Amino acid sequence: MTTTVRVPEGWPGTEEEARAIQDELRRRVVLDEPGPPPGTGHVTGVDVAYDDERDTVAAAAVVLDAATLEVVAEATAVGRISFPYVPGLLAFREIPTVLAALDALPCPPGLVVCDGYGLAHPRRFGLASHLGVLTGLPTIGVAKNPFAFTHADPAPARGSSSPLLAGDEEVGRALRTQEGVKPVYVSVGHRVGLDRACAHVLRLSPRYRLPESTRRADALCRRALRDATTPGTGPGPE
Repeated sequence: MTTTVRVPEGWPGTEEEARAIQDELRRRVVLDEPGPPPGTGHVTGVDVAYDDERDTVAAAAVVLDAATLEVVAEATAVGRISFPYVPGLLAFREIPTVLAALDALPCPPGLVVCDGYGLAHPRRFGLASHLGVLTGLPTIGVAKNPFAFTHADPAPARGSSSPLLAGDEEVGRALRTQEGVKPVYVSVGHRVGLDRACAHVLRLSPRYRLPESTRRADALCRRALRDATTPGTGPGPE
């Protein structure tokens, strides 16, 4: 079942409005909780896919059993793109549909793993932080590239890491999830510590570079977008 999402009333329409909201919500980020222990409860991957020509975005939320990595539940949502493409403000394009997908789940999501950034963000408030503050859920970001931040190359062994730095400030870690494979970039979002965030990512990545949570959510949101934008295959956004 796919939820159809409208752009929320009062959603910011300018960069200035969006940055003001980031400044307000950033003060609510909780960074002093360790977060749930790895391998316990649920872990939920969220991801989005876009068709800019059709002004359509699809989000997916896939709940995994944290111990077995088996799929427990999944949900999708489709809507209009709610904000222009502006680096540093991408959460405003994604949040409405991601929230709708999470709301449609039949079970608690547990830890939420975002395909993107949390603290590792120019304003220290990426999608993982934004989503965590709005939902109250523990969240982390796992990105495919280091954005504008610097890091030393981690050792080749699986589990090796190095600080992701903004000057002298550690905003995340470059984490090697598979031996000899390019690292992923882990940052805390809300209510999770960095050590535990990295431990979760390693547990979620037994065979591939990217966590299973991200891999599954990516495949599901792409399928939902295809169904929404292909005539005769499913309902499009209203």
